[in-house]
Amino acid sequence: MTGVYGEVAPDSGGAASAGDPEVPAGAGQVFRRNFAETVGASVATLGRALSMGAAAIYLGTNDALRGRFQVNETLTQAWFLIRVTAIPSILMAIPFGVIVSAQVGNIVSELGADSMIGAAGGLGVIKQGAPMATAMLLGGAGAAAIAADLGARTIREEVDALRVMGVDPVQRLVVPRIAAMMLVAPLLNVLIIFIGISSGFVVAVAALDVTPGSYWQSFGAFTTPIDVWVSLVKALLFGFLVVVIACQRGLEAKGGPRGVADGVNAAVVMSIAAAVVLNTVITQVVTMFLPVRMA
Repeated sequence: MTGVYGEVAPDSGGAASAGDPEVPAGAGQVFRRNFAETVGASVATLGRALSMGAAAIYLGTNDALRGRFQVNETLTQAWFLIRVTAIPSILMAIPFGVIVSAQVGNIVSELGADSMIGAAGGLGVIKQGAPMATAMLLGGAGAAAIAADLGARTIREEVDALRVMGVDPVQRLVVPRIAAMMLVAPLLNVLIIFIGISSGFVVAVAALDVTPGSYWQSFGAFTTPIDVWVSLVKALLFGFLVVVIACQRGLEAKGGPRGVADGVNAAVVMSIAAAVVLNTVITQVVTMFLPVRMA
């Protein structure tokens, strides 16, 4: 609108135009932009981690065929992973088995099928509880330790020194850790299965008045070797996913100690989240092709 002396008067509402760059973006726009950036960065990080994992498998297989695989380093890393995860796995498996047996037992008792407590509790531990507990322990303790170790090496420029000397950091540092994780993951899964089912058995017999024979009979009637093998395969896949994400975040650490801490935090969160998503996919596929066998 033109004023008295010909100048352009401001808009009566006082609002700037939509194209004004000084106008702050709305909350929805900021949320969408940040969400897109976060998802994009996460997908790119996962892609780089899986690419590094594929390279590590190739290098490790090549070293094994040529007889120069780092056996001592692998065993050292495996023993370290066992030390940081064995006791927590027992402490996690006991309450998990107790909770599953108690909750399932109460529901089954109301339906008048006390003899099915062993099958329900055992299958819950084998098919879901043990693999997810393994993923959480390896993602929490194992991934944090690996990311911190490799991140500290990175900011001290040890990784750059390896590259200068012509040594592939993936071959030297990542391959033994992946092999160690592949060795420890199924062992940890078996330990959690044993402790979880044993603790569930004690609760069922002592608190729910289930006879030992009935518990094991129903457990054996519904549980098949396929269930155990699926659980072990899950543990292996989760372990591989955890270790490649941890190694990738450690090797890409930057910015000093703060960068190492951020890498450890990202490794733990991303590895557990990826394991949960992968578990959902595997569960759906297994349920489609391998339904529960009826007694």
